[in-house]
Amino acid sequence: GGGYFDPVYSRGSVESGRPGLPVRSHLLIFQFTSKKLHLIALNSPQDGDMQGIRGVDHQCFLQAQAIGLKGTFRAFLSSRLQDLYSIVRRSDRDQYPIVNLRDEELFSNWDAIFSDNEGKIRDNIRIYSFDGRDVLEDDAWQVVWHGSSTAGHRQTDSFCETWRTDNHAVTGMASSLQDGHLLQQTPRSCSRSSILLCIENSYISK
Repeated sequence: GGGYFDPVYSRGSVESGRPGLPVRSHLLIFQFTSKKLHLIALNSPQDGDMQGIRGVDHQCFLQAQAIGLKGTFRAFLSSRLQDLYSIVRRSDRDQYPIVNLRDEELFSNWDAIFSDNEGKIRDNIRIYSFDGRDVLEDDAWQVVWHGSSTAGHRQTDSFCETWRTDNHAVTGMASSLQDGHLLQQTPRSCSRSSILLCIENSYISK
């Protein structure tokens, strides 16, 4: 525990003290330079009780909005009524690369995450949180929740009771990022905190 404060809200918003100069303006220059979908981590690890899919979708929305990202962001999770694969709009699944906060390509497109390799990220490309931290640099951040099969379908016995419980005896499907995979099939106690990713679910033109 510890160290998971959200700088967006703890340093007086994004103002630097002079009007019009946000502290994290360097993050905004990456926005919409080409057609792409962003995959970004929430600023704090989450245990299995996320107040359901709506609660964590809203966190994705708020943290994206706080750094000026205009797209719709949804939690990278399966739940009772949602398959992970279906989150991105059908027409965009094979169209646009999936990129990190710095616009570095993680996957050639959404479909590529669900090909046969447990969601293997492109070598040497990192995943960042909305406040710009490399999630692999923190020991507590090396596992990601997903609640899914490798094909992106819901695992009904392994999504922390629709992401509403932190009971240690209940599990959610997770994956270790140390090997660069998003969809390894590793049940993890819902009492433990893990990375929660947010995916931009459709391309929005400027």
